[in-house]
Amino acid sequence: MAEKKKFLLRIDQKTYDALEKWASDELRSVNAQIEVLLKKAIKDAGRRSNDE
Repeated sequence: MAEKKKFLLRIDQKTYDALEKWASDELRSVNAQIEVLLKKAIKDAGRRSNDE
């Protein structure tokens, strides 16, 4: 498994609360939920290479 990059993310409380609820509904951590959402957005935008 590739090493994961760590970084700080600043978001407003209402956005975090919504992410926390959504993550809980899908039995994920907030971090995992953000990663799922980012991966989908990257794929949908055609920004991911074919080998990833």
